[in-house]
Amino acid sequence: MSIEQLLSTATQDSAALMPQIAAMHPQLKKLADAMMECWRGGGKVMTAGNGGSACDAMHLAEELVARFEKNRRALAAMALCDSTVITCAANDFGFENIFSRQVEGLGNAKDILVVFSTSGNSVNLIRAIEAAKARGMTTVAFLGKDGGKMKGMCTIELHVPAKTSHRTQECHQLLYHTLCEWVDTQVG
Repeated sequence: MSIEQLLSTATQDSAALMPQIAAMHPQLKKLADAMMECWRGGGKVMTAGNGGSACDAMHLAEELVARFEKNRRALAAMALCDSTVITCAANDFGFENIFSRQVEGLGNAKDILVVFSTSGNSVNLIRAIEAAKARGMTTVAFLGKDGGKMKGMCTIELHVPAKTSHRTQECHQLLYHTLCEWVDTQVG
């Protein structure tokens, strides 16, 4: 298959998903409101993911802490991607606990945990959600495919029904960039 054919297929696949993504505005608004309430109450947004979804987790956190499009005050957010913490937790408690251990140490009831998973089946993210819920935190999942085991676990879910991880991640980015754009309009 040529690069032209691949690009044509990619744009057609993305276009087919857009009406479903646009219909997620109620969930995105719910997340936006929860984040503003979190920050007003002195809480923070914690993000997590594996592989490319870890990149999305870091991307969202940096957009909130540093800036998106305008200079505004920094917002409390952090990606649970510190390699020393991850390798220590993996070594001592198993890879399935790399995020839950951080939620246990850093999370409180004022906070929000946002996880990114294209499959919805990552055990380490499931355990992080469970740890966050045990602390009374708001839980959010950006999911793909059929939602996997995480479907129905979180307070807020943005489920992209794409069949592939890369299409899911593209849509996740559109959703969280829209969220960041809205935050820029609300925060001075």
